[in-house]
Amino acid sequence: MQFSAEQIATLIQGKIEGDSKVSVEGFGKIEEAGPHDLAFLANPKYEEFLYTTQAGVVIVGEQLELKQPVKSTLIRVKDAYSSFAALMQYYQQMKAKQMVGIEEPVYIHPTAKIGDQVYIGAFSYIGENAVIGNEAKIYAQSYVGANTKIGNRTILHPGVKVYHDCLVGNDVTIHAGTVLGSDGFGFAPQQNGTYNKVPQLGNVVIEDYVEIGANTCIDRATMGSTIIRKGTKLDNLLQIAHNVEVGEHGVIAAQTGISGSTKIGKNVMIGGQAGLAGHINIADGTKINGMTGISKSVTEPNTSLSGRPAMEFGESMRAMAVYKRLPQLDKKIKELETLVAQLIKERDAISS
Repeated sequence: MQFSAEQIATLIQGKIEGDSKVSVEGFGKIEEAGPHDLAFLANPKYEEFLYTTQAGVVIVGEQLELKQPVKSTLIRVKDAYSSFAALMQYYQQMKAKQMVGIEEPVYIHPTAKIGDQVYIGAFSYIGENAVIGNEAKIYAQSYVGANTKIGNRTILHPGVKVYHDCLVGNDVTIHAGTVLGSDGFGFAPQQNGTYNKVPQLGNVVIEDYVEIGANTCIDRATMGSTIIRKGTKLDNLLQIAHNVEVGEHGVIAAQTGISGSTKIGKNVMIGGQAGLAGHINIADGTKINGMTGISKSVTEPNTSLSGRPAMEFGESMRAMAVYKRLPQLDKKIKELETLVAQLIKERDAISS
């Protein structure tokens, strides 16, 4: 697909400097792009490449002042990064719309309802009474269980498994290998040291505009629902346990684990490899640094936390500064101990 600078500027409401008729057909990094690529400049550290790039079109900020002549056609916008991301999303959507139809072999239960303009890839399974919304894309080897609903324009990438009775909203993207609705980790300890499994009878609810990375596991609730609220973005390799609720427009980075029945507020940001204990609440706007351990509820909104166990971010940084100096402090303490011992010895000698 080819797009002219004029068409691109119209889409992102930008102003053109240069040849409005030049066309591009792909995307490239500003330092590597060729004549048929679209690039962008958002980070000032890369400005030097603006004057040497071979890109046909470059999106830049409207405040950028040129220091040298530029070969490329420029499109000036308020936010170069956001505009470039919007164009990539538009391009991806255009390509996805070309994929329509049901490949063979697949299994679709006779009671399943399939919407309009749907794509279902080979070796996929659509269970009893499942509903697939309009323009949904179900890529190869995906599984949609009985009574599960997949919303309009939602994408299940290859190998996604959505167990029975789960609800996935509109405009959701779920990447390869992710599992929704596997059993929560519920086992009742017995007096003889064994464990009896507690049936997991709930489901998983994914609201609209959520994106879930590859190989993430979201367990079904014991009773009720495990819920990921509207607009939240989840990275790869997450474990979200039974009956967890993640609030709207949250961001959670890779390898984080959230224990059962924890409730996370709106606009919460969680860094990679963080761990949250079960049955706690996290206030709206909380920021949790990577590898932080949260063992109790966070009640104050917009708190920044770091460390294991977690503490307020500024306090954590001060503690870390002391921690780095421990070898020096240990040496000084030993020197002081030697000095004190010497002073005591001298005092005792004078007394005697």
